[in-house]
Amino acid sequence: MTTAIEASEGLIELVRGNDDIASHADGCDIETVAAAERELGVAFPPSYRRMIEEFGTWDIAGEEFLGVYQTPAFGQKLLGSVTETMDARGQYGMPFELIVVMFDGMGGLVVLDASKADQEGEYPVLVWNPGIADRQSMERLGDNFGSFALLLCQRALTRWR
Repeated sequence: MTTAIEASEGLIELVRGNDDIASHADGCDIETVAAAERELGVAFPPSYRRMIEEFGTWDIAGEEFLGVYQTPAFGQKLLGSVTETMDARGQYGMPFELIVVMFDGMGGLVVLDASKADQEGEYPVLVWNPGIADRQSMERLGDNFGSFALLLCQRALTRWR
């Protein structure tokens, strides 16, 4: 059985090995990751943190991940997961423990649920739709970010090729 971190390492190889249909930023240093976690008030799970450290933000075969990044136009503002999470909390009342990592393409947000950390510190991957308060009714996409993201990207890559 592959761990979440091993799955993230596999995803890194997948992105780097398919640079014709993948793109990524330069990654985030430890200080930037810590600043993002402070702003969110919640820590990233290890497999998601690994991807942010490596790429910051990335996409492959049409699957786009928010990650954490900055641009010259926005200066020190942390974009991606940080901005989208803070916006969803403020505009739609998204629960504090959720971290937005993707859009599901149907109006929902793919989130990590920090209230349900496992023994490795990984969070389940869920779909949150604005207005949903009951987590039991949220669709569960995976047990952890690394495994979810690797499988999603492998499938997308197979369809693309």
